Amino acid sequence: MSKTQVVFYQEAAGSVPVLDWLDTLPPKAQDKCRVKIERLQDLGHELRRPEADLLRDGIYELRVGLQGIHYRILYFFHGKVAAVLAHGLVKERVVPPREIDEAMKRKQRFERDPGTHTYQEE
Repeated sequence: MSKTQVVFYQEAAGSVPVLDWLDTLPPKAQDKCRVKIERLQDLGHELRRPEADLLRDGIYELRVGLQGIHYRILYFFHGKVAAVLAHGLVKERVVPPREIDEAMKRKQRFERDPGTHTYQEE
């Protein structure tokens, strides 16, 4: 199976929500999140629970646990090749609906203009 291209959603103003969020996490949590992103790249749509789950409306979550803390990275697929990481959060029991709604807005903006909303490393 070929790898899934993983890109990061970028706001029109240039901020990259997932990368900004990752920078706030402890180093071990950052490492575990990066490993999970690599698993998404390797497995794409084939990634399943307990590592990933469909929340609703095409929004999925990468599930990372460390020392009793549940880290979640929300993502969606654009076409067949891109998984777009759009949002990160620490959750307690469920992902709050407002967080999924924000990811949905980012998904819609990305679908309208992928070029503007794809982060490019410099």
